Amino acid sequence: MKQLVIYVHGKGGSAEEANHYQHLFADSDVIGLDYKAQTPWEAKTELSDFFDLYSKDYDEVVLIANSIGAYFSMCGLYNKRISRAFFISPIVNMEKLITDMMMWANVTEDELKNKGEISTQSGENLSFEYLYYARKNPINWSVPTNILYGSKDNVTSAETLTEFVNKIGASITVMEGGEHWFHIDEQMSFLDNWISNLL
Repeated sequence: MKQLVIYVHGKGGSAEEANHYQHLFADSDVIGLDYKAQTPWEAKTELSDFFDLYSKDYDEVVLIANSIGAYFSMCGLYNKRISRAFFISPIVNMEKLITDMMMWANVTEDELKNKGEISTQSGENLSFEYLYYARKNPINWSVPTNILYGSKDNVTSAETLTEFVNKIGASITVMEGGEHWFHIDEQMSFLDNWISNLL
């Protein structure tokens, strides 16, 4: 059986990160997606097209996605033939994240609606169009999913993630002391063991 593993990186990441997962899926082809999308509506088209192009010669497709890459994947690949998904620090409620960021930046919804876009001190841009889209297009995801979450994740709260996990019936593994971005040796080793144990 021919298996393809597709890796979708998080913000500031790259498709090359896919190489890290090759040793865990030694008998499969592992490819990374270097998406250009900045918004869920762009991701919907780009990820869907990529999937259709690369997956057609395979019997099975496994998805590994990181942070906003998981959110974009759920926007663009929800109706695709994916046998299972591994999400690392996924963003699972974009509306909540944007409203949290508005609160941190002291921006009201009326202000954002009037201006359309507001840049914040953290360097993140707030967009009313993005907020409106996230609100009108809630995630609809039914792929069997395993989630890795760091107890010190400062992007998605444990409460928000638990709500999502219960809704879709995912399994969750928490790394105590782990952050949103899994990158240091100890975190990557935990991540590798997590995937290996599930396989």
